Amino acid sequence: MTPKRISARTRNEWVTAYGFLLPNLIGLFVFVFVPIVYALYVSLHDWNALNPKAFSGLDNYRKLLHDDQWWSSIRITLTFSVIYVPLLFVLSLLSALLMNALRGRTKGVARTLFLLPFAVTSVTSAVIGMFMLDPRNGVINRLLGLIGIGPQPFLGSTSQAMLSIIGVILWINIGYNMIIFLSAIKEIPRDYYEAAGMDGATGWKSFRFITLPLLRETSTFILIVTTIGSFQALDQILVMTKGGPANAMEVSVLYIFKQGFELLNMGYAASLAFVLFLIIFGLSLVQLKLFSNRN
Repeated sequence: MTPKRISARTRNEWVTAYGFLLPNLIGLFVFVFVPIVYALYVSLHDWNALNPKAFSGLDNYRKLLHDDQWWSSIRITLTFSVIYVPLLFVLSLLSALLMNALRGRTKGVARTLFLLPFAVTSVTSAVIGMFMLDPRNGVINRLLGLIGIGPQPFLGSTSQAMLSIIGVILWINIGYNMIIFLSAIKEIPRDYYEAAGMDGATGWKSFRFITLPLLRETSTFILIVTTIGSFQALDQILVMTKGGPANAMEVSVLYIFKQGFELLNMGYAASLAFVLFLIIFGLSLVQLKLFSNRN
């Protein structure tokens, strides 16, 4: 049986497609795969970034198994992710549904207000959050005072610091995820809702049996991306609390940052980073398996 010949037009289309993909593939290779391999290489050495690397084998990995502070940072990161990811998902979806229901100029104004925080840099947003959460003169405490609630320590409390930072990061990211959900909602044919309405389906039933199932792929994407982002949260935490109070917000990435750039334990920091990469990769595969569409 003779192999099927590829036409010149098909060949040109493939060349064009890969030509467009090439810059992204190069960027992915240079800025993702190479650093991962290099981190693995560095993790097998004792290195302080000043002297030559000394091969140490798996010593760094043996060390992290008995590092209580590292496992504490993993626990804090997991707690942060378990609270942050569902909140961001639900609030972004509700915001998209609200935005889809708005009409006229109100919709444009609301969309702008939602997206403005995302346009602010992470450090700037952290500084704004610190001013708003200031225990003495912060806007949040002043608003609480209007309804008879006394001043709260927020970032100065081990029990409130995480929720305070989560609130700031939610404020930044809801608008971006809302736009993704809104774009997916706009792609759902109106015929489905009209047919459901003729069968007597209410708004809740239409959402449950039409909107939510057809948002499955978008939901999977947002859940995976936000989970990865929650495990990589650093900027706001570093600026707002530096891991405090009493290490209550010392997440894994911050602990790796301190080991590498403050204590100059580059080899050990690389081993921690590689283990964190494996954790994130594993969680992403589990989420993809659980939430992806099954044919």
